[in-house]
Amino acid sequence: MDHKHIVAITGIIVKEGKYLITQRSFNKKAFPGKWTLPGGGLEVSDYLDIPKDTSEHWYRVLEKALRREIFEEVGLKVGEITYLTNLAFLKKEEPCLVISMFAPYQGGEVVLNDESIDYRWVSLEEAIFFDLIEGIYEELVILDDLLSKNSAKKMTFSFDKKQLGGEI
Repeated sequence: MDHKHIVAITGIIVKEGKYLITQRSFNKKAFPGKWTLPGGGLEVSDYLDIPKDTSEHWYRVLEKALRREIFEEVGLKVGEITYLTNLAFLKKEEPCLVISMFAPYQGGEVVLNDESIDYRWVSLEEAIFFDLIEGIYEELVILDDLLSKNSAKKMTFSFDKKQLGGEI
């Protein structure tokens, strides 16, 4: 037990400043009816069935698994996947590691599989009103802060020197 973990990946999909959340089916054993993010467990088939990137290794396995999970659960394609944070917990006595990532929406219409019964594109302000699984709102806060800082940086560098009154 000390060396083995269940590994799961979740993805916050960003579209026009909003985040995709889904409501879990009431038939699910864990967190029935709660709102969550697309994602799921890493499977050996996420890498074993494809060619290795080096003679011994597969790279970007988490990103490949998350793309699969997002497409299976909500039917969407996403752009560049970026690491956000991680958490660990015990599921009964099994250690679990959840890696949280985010990506921009790239295409498709939301089509839910049988794991979910509803979805919403929400702003951070709207997300607080949903019965989210513990920790998801906090991840949205982290991402919202990160995206707003990056947006501010892009604005700063997009100004022409003349607009700012000379040399920078």
